[in-house]
Amino acid sequence: MSDKIKGFLYLFSIIFATILLGCGQEDRVTPTDTPTSGSIYISVDESFQPVMEEQIAQYERLFPGTEIIASYKSEAACLRDLFFDSSNRMVIISRPLTRKEEKYLIDTLKYIPSNAKLASDAVAVVVNGKSSDTLFTLDRLQQQLQGKINRHQKIVFDGLSATGTVRFITDSILKGAAFDTSVVKAAKNSEAVLDYVASDPSAIGFVGIEWIGNPEDAAQVKLLQKLKIGYVQCNPCDDKPFVKPMQASISTRRYPLVRGLYYVLKENFTGL
Repeated sequence: MSDKIKGFLYLFSIIFATILLGCGQEDRVTPTDTPTSGSIYISVDESFQPVMEEQIAQYERLFPGTEIIASYKSEAACLRDLFFDSSNRMVIISRPLTRKEEKYLIDTLKYIPSNAKLASDAVAVVVNGKSSDTLFTLDRLQQQLQGKINRHQKIVFDGLSATGTVRFITDSILKGAAFDTSVVKAAKNSEAVLDYVASDPSAIGFVGIEWIGNPEDAAQVKLLQKLKIGYVQCNPCDDKPFVKPMQASISTRRYPLVRGLYYVLKENFTGL
């Protein structure tokens, strides 16, 4: 993952140093942090936790006077923090703001918050290490999520609502249709999804690739003794190969379940 988002740390520091001019506000509180000092609170989509922990740790090592306090939670909870928690400075989620959300923030903050895509990410399909069922088409996944085929296989998410992974799969595979909740199960978080699939030879799980795809992470390499990463068919490709979520297949979008990492920043001064 660290190779896939080469330059991510640089972009991260650029975001923290973004200057957004306030609309002539004379009574702004004097900032207590800078790009190289101070403490701030941010909220991060839980499915990005492994990579964000790595990036924050690197930043704090480079600048020992900084403390970035990240809360890892569902996408909906991150947005609640953004809108209603005055101490929250930034969120990292898997989609851009909607026009309605942007307007709300502009009306509330009285300036335009900075937000953009940082990097590309993928949702991985994981199966039990003993399973030989590792090839998936989008059509098969759609039918299974709706309970039309293979009902003996439980499908596990990091929640049935409010998470970025659930929303992404609903949009990209189900096209807005509903899950069959007798087949689709909710785990507490991404780690719990992996634990469930590791204990059930017939289960299928969806997690952010950061939780299972980093060959430089010893814990993740060990997980692959219990789990396998599935291959998903590339429909636009000439020979329609089955592709794993890796750096090359994500950047070329040969792997079909690709999403973005987006930041929304409420700073309008040169802060952390």
